[in-house]
Amino acid sequence: MVKRYEDDGAGPGGGRGRALWVDQPAGRRRMPDPVRRSAVRAVLIVAVTLTEATIAFFLTVTGSWLALPMSLGAIAGTVVATWGVLDVLITRQAWNQRHGVLSEPSSTARGRRRERRRARREARSAPPLPPRVPVRGESTGIWPPPTGTPGRG
Repeated sequence: MVKRYEDDGAGPGGGRGRALWVDQPAGRRRMPDPVRRSAVRAVLIVAVTLTEATIAFFLTVTGSWLALPMSLGAIAGTVVATWGVLDVLITRQAWNQRHGVLSEPSSTARGRRRERRRARREARSAPPLPPRVPVRGESTGIWPPPTGTPGRG
């Protein structure tokens, strides 16, 4: 959306309107609503806490009796502000786990997965192998088998 205002014709270009502002596309996607809500709440809590801490500092410097209650309030506000920031991080993590970020496997992973599927398909379609006849010494548990056993080098 472009807002325009009318010149009085004094500048170059006569009476044409000039852009007051031009909307540009955002660089990042908008945060999900629950995450935005917790982020706004955290920013407000942190702002109030910083204001309260500043007032407590100045009251302490001036030696006012309000310094102690304001300092205690600032300490409590710090605890609440920490909770607010943690709430943003936890809400963001929960959102990502529930609604998931779409991830695409790398080309290497895709190729390996394709090879595994092809090998499984071939194993299913291949005729079954005949039963193997045990080599001398295998069934008796003698190891290593005696020399001269076929198939063993």
